[in-house]
Amino acid sequence: MNPSYGFACSDASEPLKPWSFERRDVRDDDVRIEITHCGVCHSDIHQARNDWGWASYPLVPGHEIVGRVVEVGSRVSGFKVGDAVGVGCMVDSCQECPSCAEGLEQYCLNGMTQTYADKDRRDGTPTYGGYSNQIVVRDKFVLRMPDNLDLAAAAPLLCAGITTFSPLRHVKLGKGHKLAVVGLGGLGHMGIKFGVAMGAEVTLFTRSPSKEAEARALGVTNVVLSTDEEQMKAVAGTFDFILDTVPVPHDVNPYVASLKRDGTLIIVGVVGPLDPPVSGAQLIIGRKSVIGSLIGGIKETQEMLDFCAEHGITCDIETIKMADINDAFERTVKGDVHYRFVIDMASLEAPKQAA
Repeated sequence: MNPSYGFACSDASEPLKPWSFERRDVRDDDVRIEITHCGVCHSDIHQARNDWGWASYPLVPGHEIVGRVVEVGSRVSGFKVGDAVGVGCMVDSCQECPSCAEGLEQYCLNGMTQTYADKDRRDGTPTYGGYSNQIVVRDKFVLRMPDNLDLAAAAPLLCAGITTFSPLRHVKLGKGHKLAVVGLGGLGHMGIKFGVAMGAEVTLFTRSPSKEAEARALGVTNVVLSTDEEQMKAVAGTFDFILDTVPVPHDVNPYVASLKRDGTLIIVGVVGPLDPPVSGAQLIIGRKSVIGSLIGGIKETQEMLDFCAEHGITCDIETIKMADINDAFERTVKGDVHYRFVIDMASLEAPKQAA
């Protein structure tokens, strides 16, 4: 076994605190990674607090992981010691179902194995995430980090990046399209960056007038205050696609109204019911669609990383020490982050040895 340490919580009501545990021995198709940075995703908070009802404890969060290879299994040929690599939201899948065969492991019909709060599909042991010093992952689920990407700023690409890149690629966003992004947070700012890089005209929907300057700095053409009825009426029937990144239930009907005929609203933020429901009349009159999207497959995630390297795209981050994680959770809930926290694992202290 590989003695490891990090931060974990033992139930939904407890803060994260130092915890020592063991990772599995390196199998012949495994890669062992020394973690240098890990992004803080809002999903980490939901899981730690069991907001979705499927958390398992002890829980070590973290699925925006970057680091360096320190050991490879005997059958691994794609990675070597010293390589810069990344690990996202999943660490395995059945590799046999139609979804896996198409490189869409996130939709594995037998269930993908999540990076944490899940069970290893071979031996049933718990999976633990990236708020730790190291991780052992099947080589098929390890990403190669391009040389010109800063590892700290690239860490959130493994979730926030691919969550927004994948649906935009799926709908074939490109030059001549009009894209609107709802919300300017960790996901929203990545959606804007990708939309601009793909050649679309990008608009931001926001409830905060103060967001206009930073949105325009990211490349948006227009900013629409979604609480202003006149501004919303002015953009009715305007957009080919809308990327909705808001993570809490909200009324999407005003956004559906701003779609063109055959337009598509893409949900990536809400896990749960839309409240109020989507109006069927709006969908029928205009042949409009509402779709959802879940991260991306491994091949597509690698394509996203390479796209980011080509276009100079990373996440805007604030680096924190591991000891400050509980404060970072509270600030994330309050929206007090620009736009993503990333933990510098050099700040993670090894447990003191007993005398």
